[in-house]
Amino acid sequence: MPHVFEYALLRAVPRQERGEFMNVGVIVYCAPLDFLCAKTYVDGERLRVLDPHLDVETLESSLKHLTNSCDGTPGAGPVSRTTVGQRFRWLTAPRSTIVQTSPAHTGWTDDPSAEVERLFQALVLPPR
Repeated sequence: MPHVFEYALLRAVPRQERGEFMNVGVIVYCAPLDFLCAKTYVDGERLRVLDPHLDVETLESSLKHLTNSCDGTPGAGPVSRTTVGQRFRWLTAPRSTIVQTSPAHTGWTDDPSAEVERLFQALVLPPR
């Protein structure tokens, strides 16, 4: 039986004043299955087209913190002790930093893990 799921894209925004971004990850949340997962990929070469001075290590560190928060890793701070739904809402809240999220989108799935992979392949990895 399919379940409703939500997803948002993680976007690298090297220079907020320009409004340019590149998808660097996806977060998938399925409340009925208590499922929350984030997957990221950083292509520093492509991102440096948007900003040649981008600190890729800082971006990767920010994404690592977000994925640890998503996973509920204890060292990730107070958000890691909340429910998966609260974590999804926190992760997708608007922010003005190098990592931002898209609006949340919805769909139906029998397998949220498969949705993570499908969305990651289609919307995050560079086109083949």
